[in-house]
Amino acid sequence: MYAIIRFFGWLAYKIYFNISFEGKENIPKKGGFIFASNHRSYADPVIISLPVRSRFAYMAKKELFVNPFMRALIKSLGAFPVDRGADGIKAVETSMKMLESGRNLLIFPEGTRSYDGKLGRGKLGASLIAAGSGADIVPVAIIFEGKLKFRRKIVVRYGKLIRTKEICPTGNTEITGANKEIKQLKTAMMSGIAELLPTENETKSETGGAAEKA
Repeated sequence: MYAIIRFFGWLAYKIYFNISFEGKENIPKKGGFIFASNHRSYADPVIISLPVRSRFAYMAKKELFVNPFMRALIKSLGAFPVDRGADGIKAVETSMKMLESGRNLLIFPEGTRSYDGKLGRGKLGASLIAAGSGADIVPVAIIFEGKLKFRRKIVVRYGKLIRTKEICPTGNTEITGANKEIKQLKTAMMSGIAELLPTENETKSETGGAAEKA
């Protein structure tokens, strides 16, 4: 089922959008990695996963699981529900189980979409998951101008692997003033994403013009 949906998703997105992928040599051949990306649209999970052969899991707000058709679709793509107003411990535990099972985890450290393409401040959740699981991190940047529409040019960049245990060797997920490893890991993660994003002039060149008003 996943392979069928992935194939038709790849075909539909390649037809509808003008997508190019850079840094595919940095994509691990096996699963169990965290793909940490900036967040531009609801289409991001599918777009980012297109050139990756191993399966993904990702968090989705619980409201998306109300509709039976939508629930079946996104669950088949690896989504699991998260109550953003509740304790995040369950989401962290589920994420770690997904990584242990060999799935990649797609996560957006900013916690929300960026409408202007600028990278926001990362939250600690992604770093907690990485530290607790020991999973290495693939930084990702998804780049386009304005709103998504037919034949919109999209560039997806995959960066070099961030070795989690080199920054957080203890695997300690307790956030305290004395333990700076989690914050250092978050900084490395956000820096890895930021390095993949273009400057303003590069963005205009790559995406074909000035940004549209949102």
